[in-house]
Amino acid sequence: MEMLLIYLFVIALIGLIIWRKMKKKNKPIKKNGLGILAPIFFILIAFSLSLSQLMHIPGQSFHLPPYWEMMIAGLLGVIFGLIMLSQTDYEVREDGFIYSKPNKNFKYVIIAIIFIRMALSQYFKGLDSIDFAVLTMTLAFIYIAVWRIGSYAKFRKLNGDNYSVNAG
Repeated sequence: MEMLLIYLFVIALIGLIIWRKMKKKNKPIKKNGLGILAPIFFILIAFSLSLSQLMHIPGQSFHLPPYWEMMIAGLLGVIFGLIMLSQTDYEVREDGFIYSKPNKNFKYVIIAIIFIRMALSQYFKGLDSIDFAVLTMTLAFIYIAVWRIGSYAKFRKLNGDNYSVNAG
């Protein structure tokens, strides 16, 4: 029953991501594109609250996973982030605003990454719960940070620091 709920949550999450991407495809990126970086800050807040909760579990002492496990989670995060970044691009349309360029493969890439993360989660279920949570958060934060910072860099390169082009 617990696995069914997890799968339903993942399906709902995938649907929400695809729906949001479809909804935003006809809207220009506002102002100077700082909204591209917003998910990094939201996830940083959520993960800091989660770590705070992990530090205060009664009867369990908090510890970080071994250094090599953190490095592997970071490397996987960088790989996932670069894959997502390769699927993200922007274009200037005839109205002078910058839009996300439609990508037919994006939904398949996001689904594949979510399923790979789920498979890794199942594989590493034997880890201590604190280690598992910290490694999962590390991987997710790094791949979202790499993807969003790289996307912002692509946006700024296209924008060419010309604020009048994207003054909306």
